[in-house]
Amino acid sequence: MAVMPTASPTRRMLTAAAPSSWRMRCATVTMRSAVPGSVTFTAYTQQRDRDVPPPDAMCREEEDSVSLPAGSFCRCMAWGHNSSMASIAPLRPGDPSRLGGLDLTGRLGEGGQGVVYLASDPSGTRVAVKWMRPDLSGDQVSVERFLREVEVAQQVAPFCTAAVLGTGVEQDRPYIISEFIEGPSLHQVVLEEGPRSGSVLHRLAIGTATALAAIHQAGIVHRDFKPANVIIGADGPRVIDFGIARALNATATITGTVVGTPAYMAPEQIMGHTAGPAADMFSWASTMVFAASARAPFGSDTMPAVINRVLNQHPDLGMLDGQLRDVVVACLAKDPAQRPTAEQVIMRLLQRPAPNAGILAEAAAEAAPQAPLAPHPGQPSAPHPGPYSGQHTGPRSGPHSGPHSGPPFGRPHGPVAPPGPHAATIPPPHPPGPWPPARHGQTTHQGYAPQPQRKSRTPLIVGVTVAIALLMLAGVVVTIQVNQASLAEPSRTRTPDPSRTAATRDPSPGTTRAAVPPTGTRTRLPGGEIHLYENPADAIFLTSYEIKDEKKDDWIDYARDSLHGTYTKYAGNWESMVSPDGRYLAHRGRSYSSDDFDFIVITDQDSGERSTIKTVKDPLISTIRAWSKDGERILLNTEKKNGDDWLHLGFTIIDVATKKATTIDVADTSIRETAFGFDGADEGTVNVYGDEKNQGLRFFDAQGKATRSFPGIGTMSAGTQDIFSPSGGAFVTNCPNGDDGDHCVWDSESGERLRKFSSDCDKVLGFYDERHLYCWEQDNGPNDEVQVVDFSGKLLRKLLEVPDEINFSPAFTINPDRVS
Repeated sequence: MAVMPTASPTRRMLTAAAPSSWRMRCATVTMRSAVPGSVTFTAYTQQRDRDVPPPDAMCREEEDSVSLPAGSFCRCMAWGHNSSMASIAPLRPGDPSRLGGLDLTGRLGEGGQGVVYLASDPSGTRVAVKWMRPDLSGDQVSVERFLREVEVAQQVAPFCTAAVLGTGVEQDRPYIISEFIEGPSLHQVVLEEGPRSGSVLHRLAIGTATALAAIHQAGIVHRDFKPANVIIGADGPRVIDFGIARALNATATITGTVVGTPAYMAPEQIMGHTAGPAADMFSWASTMVFAASARAPFGSDTMPAVINRVLNQHPDLGMLDGQLRDVVVACLAKDPAQRPTAEQVIMRLLQRPAPNAGILAEAAAEAAPQAPLAPHPGQPSAPHPGPYSGQHTGPRSGPHSGPHSGPPFGRPHGPVAPPGPHAATIPPPHPPGPWPPARHGQTTHQGYAPQPQRKSRTPLIVGVTVAIALLMLAGVVVTIQVNQASLAEPSRTRTPDPSRTAATRDPSPGTTRAAVPPTGTRTRLPGGEIHLYENPADAIFLTSYEIKDEKKDDWIDYARDSLHGTYTKYAGNWESMVSPDGRYLAHRGRSYSSDDFDFIVITDQDSGERSTIKTVKDPLISTIRAWSKDGERILLNTEKKNGDDWLHLGFTIIDVATKKATTIDVADTSIRETAFGFDGADEGTVNVYGDEKNQGLRFFDAQGKATRSFPGIGTMSAGTQDIFSPSGGAFVTNCPNGDDGDHCVWDSESGERLRKFSSDCDKVLGFYDERHLYCWEQDNGPNDEVQVVDFSGKLLRKLLEVPDEINFSPAFTINPDRVS
């Protein structure tokens, strides 16, 4: 039972008002840790009258206080902020100094079942001791039954498990002594480093299946198998806590307690039926999906939604293939009788025709790491999607990156551009080369595969209702994990869509149009003291952004769940980009598929449907560059590492409707250092050629053939989001022989210069609408600002405010109802 240590939380207990026949406690936590991690919510209710169902309830985590509406319930006990290394806190007043004859040396964590201490046995060996909560102990009969069940767990063969060493009672509370496994949980590893893939995922699957086979051979059902109960030790994966769920269930006949984690529970567990070894195999398959995708397969939002999906839907398995996909599909069967056993899973993964006496030892050896554990083997090499520079020499110091009306160029912010290609095994989407345009648009969201065709809605509703009732009326001890494919830092409150007004598209930069609306509401963005000033009538919306984590030398994605929604942190993505209408989120993870292909995932944020689309094979990568204006296609760049540089070999266009990827190799070697973006009409692509002081724009058709070039147009600002106007009729550059503050607007068809003006802009990001630009303006004290500027050079209003010390890269999307 090597429990993953947690950061020390600040805990507050509240009693919410409720009908006299019900009583509920709520604990909230404010985490005190610099490392982003997961928060585990454990629902706890104490039933007093089965005839009175509990009202619906919510538990909110606040920074300083918790407020509950009068008469409402709070049904959550929250904690758990995992650190990737053991975090040992000192003992607190009231903690025992000894348990079971062992000296306690510190706290490893505290959770819904009790407190976990680090202890030393007489030989100096470190062990973990879990002391159960008093309210889970029951009477003396229950305690004795608990101890007997834990003793059974001591008989589990030592294959990929943390051995249970002993048990006892102190102050009428049982404790369990287990082997201490130092290392992060699978849950934490995936959230911090990204999905597992290739041989790493294969060994993980074999090791965890081997552990379950050993547990089942001892006559035990884990009942709470999940990513948090798999520790990634130096010798491979180890499964923990396999004796506790059974022991708690042994006391459930008296206390009415049920143990489980809905996002990973089998349908029969949720419905209150007997959970046998097949239930563990369902949980195992769900855990493998999480390991390969960084998302719980059935979601991690509200309990009713998760239960609905477990009972009625099938998750997206596009990130899996081969034998592993086959066994995961079999293990996710709704009927437990149709699922293979743990031993059968091992045989299929090892490709053995029949079991033998030494199969568990063989599988355990196969699961051991082949070399010292790397942070993330099997990931595509890709430079970071940092700012694109407008020069042929590569990204230059300065806020922002290449143009946006092609691929989304980089993400930068003020003065310092993101670093060059990562040296890590798993390279990020690199700092774009000289100029890749990038179209407005990016966003986020996690989704689930659509539910199979329903015959009737009634059975579904009844099933979910019954399942929730069973969980709640049993007196729940249920763990709900907030999947932090990234955990959004602020409360997720959706901004209502503004009223929509019709607008006509006018390609002429000089025509009269709607005025720039006044400064909007000031909103603090997750991740730092960054403030957005958004008006519902704005012509563009901020749909995603990246913030540089200076300590880890990494860029962290944040994306929006709609054009007007909230932002969520996606630590496991290299790139996240939302379609212009906010419906789809395209993202690229940090690993190749098991057959060595780079791929992107497209999530329909309306239906939750997710599609995985493979692109190019290792050592190539495909970096996301832009959505087409109509949201029907996505442009990616094909890149290959060449020393410290990344060469752009061509592009891939993905049809969102058909999920088909078409890859085009471009023979023109003069544009290898720059990225491709959509042209103004979204019919072909464009790229930049030339040197850092004199650049040209080259247009290519959809087959990669050059069609025309405009030489001598000046340069592109590092960080430009989109050089083309919303209509595609014009594009903007820094004027020839000018500075970043000297702007030239050109006709997209003829290459004729239409306008020339100067402003206080430091870097142009793109067109706000047909007669305004938006740009970084940095001569304003401690903050950098994104401002709207007109064609006379006048700064009209700010859109964004970022402290100088934060390295920040925004991506804006055109308001589809206000193209003016």
